[in-house]
Amino acid sequence: MRTHLLFFTLLLICSKQYAQSIKKPLDHSVYDGWQSVASEAISDDGKWIVYAVTPQEGDARLVITERLSGKTKVVERGAKPRFTTDSKFVVFTISPTFKETRTARIKKTKSSQMPKDSLGLLNLASLSLLKFPAVKSFKVPEKGAGSVAWLSYADTDSTKKGSTNKKDNSRDEEEDTKDKQEKQGAKLTVYNLSNKRSETFTSVTEFCYTPDGRALAMATAKTKKDSTKSSGVAIYEVKTRVTRKVSSGMNEYKNLAFDSEGRQLAFAAENEPLKSQFKYYKLYYYATGKDSASVIATHQTAGVPQGWSISADGEIKFSKDGKKLFFGTAPLGLLKDTSLVDFEVAKVDIWNYKDDYIQPMQLKNLEKDQKRSYSALIYPATPEKVIQLGDQKMNRIIAPENGTEEEILGTSDEGHRIETQWTGSRKRDIYLISVKDGSRRRIAENITGDVMMSPGGKFVVWYNRTDRNWYSYDIRQKSQICLNKNLKVNFYDETNDVPDDPDAYGLSAFLEDDKGALIYDRYDIWNFDLASGAARNLTNGYGRRHNIRLRFFNFEKKKEQKEDDNLPEVAKLKQPLYLDAFNYGNKYGGWYKTTLTAKGDPQLLTMGPISYSRPVAARDASYFIYKKENFLLSPDLYVSADFRKETRLSSLNPQQKNYNWGTAELIKWTTPKGHQSEGVLYKPENFDPSKKYPMIVYFYEKLTDRLYAYTAPAPTPSRLNISYFVSNGYMVFTPDISYETGHPGRSAEEYINSGVEFLKKNAWVDGSKIGIQGQSWGGYQVAHLITRTNMYAAAWAGAPVVNMTSAYGGIRWETGMNRQFQYEKTQSRIGATLWEKPELYIENSPLFHLPNVTTPVAIMANDADGAVPWYQGIEMFTALRRLGKPVWMLNYNNEAHNLVQRQNRKDIQRREQQFFDHFLKGAPMPQWMDRGVPAIEKGLNWGFQTSGQN
Repeated sequence: MRTHLLFFTLLLICSKQYAQSIKKPLDHSVYDGWQSVASEAISDDGKWIVYAVTPQEGDARLVITERLSGKTKVVERGAKPRFTTDSKFVVFTISPTFKETRTARIKKTKSSQMPKDSLGLLNLASLSLLKFPAVKSFKVPEKGAGSVAWLSYADTDSTKKGSTNKKDNSRDEEEDTKDKQEKQGAKLTVYNLSNKRSETFTSVTEFCYTPDGRALAMATAKTKKDSTKSSGVAIYEVKTRVTRKVSSGMNEYKNLAFDSEGRQLAFAAENEPLKSQFKYYKLYYYATGKDSASVIATHQTAGVPQGWSISADGEIKFSKDGKKLFFGTAPLGLLKDTSLVDFEVAKVDIWNYKDDYIQPMQLKNLEKDQKRSYSALIYPATPEKVIQLGDQKMNRIIAPENGTEEEILGTSDEGHRIETQWTGSRKRDIYLISVKDGSRRRIAENITGDVMMSPGGKFVVWYNRTDRNWYSYDIRQKSQICLNKNLKVNFYDETNDVPDDPDAYGLSAFLEDDKGALIYDRYDIWNFDLASGAARNLTNGYGRRHNIRLRFFNFEKKKEQKEDDNLPEVAKLKQPLYLDAFNYGNKYGGWYKTTLTAKGDPQLLTMGPISYSRPVAARDASYFIYKKENFLLSPDLYVSADFRKETRLSSLNPQQKNYNWGTAELIKWTTPKGHQSEGVLYKPENFDPSKKYPMIVYFYEKLTDRLYAYTAPAPTPSRLNISYFVSNGYMVFTPDISYETGHPGRSAEEYINSGVEFLKKNAWVDGSKIGIQGQSWGGYQVAHLITRTNMYAAAWAGAPVVNMTSAYGGIRWETGMNRQFQYEKTQSRIGATLWEKPELYIENSPLFHLPNVTTPVAIMANDADGAVPWYQGIEMFTALRRLGKPVWMLNYNNEAHNLVQRQNRKDIQRREQQFFDHFLKGAPMPQWMDRGVPAIEKGLNWGFQTSGQN
């Protein structure tokens, strides 16, 4: 009796432990709660860290923690944090609850009446929190401290809580209301952080701080409510609370800008009659000590081209020394004939073979072109003449960040624009432009590659893709040298496999005082003297010897720059250089350290099976924060001073331990032609080698560099949801592909099929239950593969091109570009025109080979796809349908190339899971696959149910 009792007790314990050890598979309900870290920042003194913990759907929370003590404050729904430069406060927005916003959307509330953000202001000494309602935006000084300023939404009936949109107002009316509110301005609050006093100003349209935060300038608009109040520009001194008006009476003020010392102010303003078609803006200038701002440039100022005016959309910016003032000018355009009646006017686009850009590109960029301005400058001390720097021919101007030289950089693509239709890239001529009189001199022509100016303005540096070399031009000496002329290593992409000239690995930084530049080869970093061309391998060849890619990372915070500025980092002589490292062989990530004067190998800090995010550094302390991840580890936030000793700050997604997760391993094999290849194989956590598993093969081009990347379970835009399928008993294989020009389809066969055959040698791979999935270029490869082999039991092709002959001359509607370049020069890799080698277009077009298909296939082709014409999916579907092949197509209405709307992402995840479950696991066929969903049932019946379900 006791023996039996003991046996049953042990059995109960073992059964309980076994039950606890069983982990459940992921399901579609887990997505919304899966979290990530965002908006991480560290205070300038390195003592405080802030980050947001954000679920995929729902309310985020902002975490503020002290590095040493661990003292923490959590603010629900906090976002967009900014530390003050004295590290005493953190400022952020506080969003409405997800539920509140969702309810308002259900009620179809107007955007002007939607729940609004609040402003949060946290005192880091006391951790006391102040909140201010209905805040549109806020600013803190770039370098100074002591105050924060914000604009509030207007307190009108339209924004009162509970007001809903009961009328069927059009979107145009709502946009008109929004524009009107912006022109009328908003309430500006300036809050003094030391004495907690605030000052408010009404009808403010825009404002900006002096860099040191000592004062701010604000532009105000005329208001109908107060006819006695005029528009104007005023400067408010934060400490003394003194406000002085420097301009008044204009219709509109735009683009306020201080110089680096906060002693000069410039802006644009106009005072034309309200019904005037042309608004002649004027450039105003104010300097400390003056009574008011004065006009220093108009459309009539010498140097402004005839028919041009000062632009309200051009950036206004002082040079660092404050002596030059840059601004924008623009052509006025054509007068509209107001005598014409709109409904009697023809609506027509005229395509002309002489146009620089085809009409779709022009129409796509119409709004941008209407606001386009061209760089000009004036000297405030002697404002007799405007120096026009740019125009329609010289369409890109790059001024040095710190330079005082007499010439700046300009590039022109005139004469090269039409050919972008078939090249994709644009040749440019490089000029130097005098800042004294605007004269130009050409220093290089027909350059396709990066062009930049050194921060001190002494050198122009560029990479020429045609001859694959880096060049330096000495502006003072008027001399040009090829930097890498006598070096045996390559500075261009050695793995380039498209029929076009290769890109460079890049220029990462200039040295202080323009003494040199750091340029990459595939593995290492080289320090080039820009004057002599003398080169030194800064990393001592360590990267090449160890198959490791080393890249410089500048921890110094930089002011935000526009993308067109093209200003690289500046490496300082006395500071350590941190090097982001990636091992090509085992895919490990890590960090090294060296200096500009070091002569030996870089110092290893850390290296392992981890991926690192881009670190964020404290300005005045040697601490930085970063995220670490691999396939098993959710990306958590860490703080460190050397990457060796680190403290983990977050612990996200503890629920992962309850689910059957997975493993990722690097697989290597040899293709039939003898090429060495590799891929990543993902297995379920509970993998049992005695069982057979279905496998899904997902591919694009090369994905193995993501071996140690975390893949959160999420409804993806179009990619395979790897973590979900692995958790649910599939293996997933992601092979790398290299391409042969003219034969992209055969290349896919070479690498993908051989990788699958290699894995099928393992008893635990069910060779009869293998599926393939790809999106866009991957979707094309799926379509091609099923015309060449019957080894796949199911295929899913997202946005595939199946007919290169019809797609060749089409339009990429998201950019307006013609598609020819893609086939001749880039991803499609044909390398010839349609009329030069039509046989290659037919060979690589699955449409012509669809009678060979035996694999069931699902297609996603969306009617608002701006990259791949959705009729490509239609061509595939209608052909297979006529041939009697099992085929389904999903068209997500008004959706893009990759799904944007979250509800559509969730929908496709369920359908993809049901599709593969049916063909690879034998699950019942859902209704949408079996009988379909008739249009009359659209929105009422989703077709997810299987036979026997209601």
